[in-house]
Amino acid sequence: MNPSHRDIETAEPTELIYVPNNSWAPVLVAAGIALILVGTFKGWSLWIIGAIILLLGLRAWWQLSDDEISGMRREQRSDTAVIPAEAVRRSR
Repeated sequence: MNPSHRDIETAEPTELIYVPNNSWAPVLVAAGIALILVGTFKGWSLWIIGAIILLLGLRAWWQLSDDEISGMRREQRSDTAVIPAEAVRRSR
């Protein structure tokens, strides 16, 4: 029996896909790492500024991911086929 188009539209999803929100945290982390590398060769002041930016970016990234994870559902209903326990053999 084939499900009708109306049944497919009204069916509840069995698995949810979570996409992270937009964030500037990865850009801050990359800028901090870049400033640390430049500061290694150009002077300690750039190294300190880069380290501070890196730590702030990591902290922001950690908090954002923690907030997103806490908002997810803990369990999802599985609607997949059961994998057989024995190996499948070809018939000759």
